[in-house]
Amino acid sequence: SYYTHRVIQDPEWSLVTVPHLTELCLQHIIHNFEKNPILDRLLPKHQRKVLDKLSTSLPLAVTANLISDEDYWRRRCTERWQACDISNYGDSWKQMFFECHLENVLKRFIPNTTDPSWVLELIPLCRDYVRKLEVDQFLPPVKVDKKEERDNLSDTGSDLGFCEVSVHHYDLGALITALPHLEELHLTYGVKDCGMNFEWNLFNFTYQDCCNLAVAVKMCHSLKVFKLTRSKVDDDKTRLLVRNLLDHPCLVELNLSHNLIRDKGARAVGKLLNRSRLEILDLCNNQICRLGAQALAQALAENSTLTSLNLRLNCVEDEGGEAIGRALLTNTTLKSIHLGSNNLSESTAALFSQVLAQNITLTSINFSCNHLGPDGGKQLLDGLVDNKVLTEFDLRLAEVGQETEYLIHRIVWANREAARLGSLQHAPGQTL
Repeated sequence: SYYTHRVIQDPEWSLVTVPHLTELCLQHIIHNFEKNPILDRLLPKHQRKVLDKLSTSLPLAVTANLISDEDYWRRRCTERWQACDISNYGDSWKQMFFECHLENVLKRFIPNTTDPSWVLELIPLCRDYVRKLEVDQFLPPVKVDKKEERDNLSDTGSDLGFCEVSVHHYDLGALITALPHLEELHLTYGVKDCGMNFEWNLFNFTYQDCCNLAVAVKMCHSLKVFKLTRSKVDDDKTRLLVRNLLDHPCLVELNLSHNLIRDKGARAVGKLLNRSRLEILDLCNNQICRLGAQALAQALAENSTLTSLNLRLNCVEDEGGEAIGRALLTNTTLKSIHLGSNNLSESTAALFSQVLAQNITLTSINFSCNHLGPDGGKQLLDGLVDNKVLTEFDLRLAEVGQETEYLIHRIVWANREAARLGSLQHAPGQTL
């Protein structure tokens, strides 16, 4: 009679709408997951239901080492960031979340203000998932108002004058050495979106910063790629970094582009080439002149690992360019070299004509924005006649003449097509 009465009062009521006990239990688990995270003991189908409904705001201390489900971490990523491309993160949503989360924490860290434990507490949570860090800003300490600081000192009776606030940035040492799988480190010491608060000292990569970073990189034995760009790295800082990178067991790529490296710094990098396994070296947009280029050339002549060298936007001039050309007459590993915007002229082109005729490993040369001239272009064309390996040759704004540039590009295009057809023939399962 009760059920009949109930149905009469509510025609839509049915026993079917009463949740199963299993569903009630799962709802309870989801609601209390933070205090009692039960997952491994559930059946796979029940785990799926719990994971699909778990909140993305749960503390990382609960979820980091317990949940490996990619769909859950996809939800956390897409709810937090607009642009999500996991191809840059090993095709893993979890890796993307922890790398981006750690990067955001580092970008917002303020020395002497932010509690260092905020970073250190993340280490046991993210250490197994972070393989690359890209930090494009480091905040300096908050400046103390000078008038207020003078008043405070006068109140205490001090007559020593006020001390300047330290401008050193966050020391990455404790973090980097605790990430056993870190392979790539991309850093820029500066401040983004500072607007009207712009000051040059916001972009000051101090010597102490360099000391801390050099020691940390030396201890990070898994590191393969190290990029320190747009950070006012000068000769002294370069030599300090190089001393700590000598004999590094895994480093294969070094990028110090857009800095203040001169000849002494370039000589230090030359020593590194002789003592490391570097494959890619980028020194673009520095202040390297002929002596630095000659030091790099001397190392290049004996090097057997480097495949790519970028010296664009320096000032090596012909003496440096010719030294590099002579090194390439004996080097058998370099595949790509960029000498754009280096104030080169015909004499460098003449020497590279010999390189094109003899070297069988170079596949890419960039001479753009130089003053090679028509005669220099003709000499390059002569050297390229029998070359079958060069597939990229950039001569834009090199003043070699339109006809010469066209003829060179025809040869290069033919080499590129031959290389493409050759790769198709050797590719497994491919037919022409």
